[in-house]
Amino acid sequence: MTWYLYFLAVPFVVGYLLGSIPFGLVLTSAAGLGDIRKQGSGNIGATNVLRTGNKTLAAATLLLDALKGFVAVIACGLIGPPCAAAAAVGAVVGHNFPVWLKFKGGKGMATAIGVTLGLSWPAGVIICAAWLAIAAAFRYSSLASLFSILIGALASWFFLPWNGALAVTVVALLVWVRHHQNIDRLLKGTETKIGQRSPSAAA
Repeated sequence: MTWYLYFLAVPFVVGYLLGSIPFGLVLTSAAGLGDIRKQGSGNIGATNVLRTGNKTLAAATLLLDALKGFVAVIACGLIGPPCAAAAAVGAVVGHNFPVWLKFKGGKGMATAIGVTLGLSWPAGVIICAAWLAIAAAFRYSSLASLFSILIGALASWFFLPWNGALAVTVVALLVWVRHHQNIDRLLKGTETKIGQRSPSAAA
């Protein structure tokens, strides 16, 4: 058992290193928009980048954050499904808690979509479809993220072997944990809707 855990530690670390690349921070800094961590919600993800008013950078952040998770899973999956699952968890942990930013990262939704697509494209598509439907209906990015990743985690048990499904479930838990402030605001009715620009909002 010990050797097996050491074996899985390698793809986890690979996933972590890829996931910890802060594309939102890199892109906004390169575009001359300053430190995204000092704007809006202080988050490095696509939703906060969108609050700068630059839709192109927000879309690029979303795509790259998803892509790093997808690449981690596909690359490590060449060794075997357990390695893909370990890389999936590592990528989201890396995005949420990057060592380069003193473990203060994003909330993991885009990367969660990327790793799920890498593990099972049907489950990944279900997450995307659910996110779009919930966001269109309620206009809350956080609400869409919370429930779409939960739906994706449930769907993964139908499309993946147990290790992959467990990885998506753990990823969903990580997303929920990082959205704890959003959950509190949703319950209080003070959460910011999509398109609103508020210094206290987080999604």
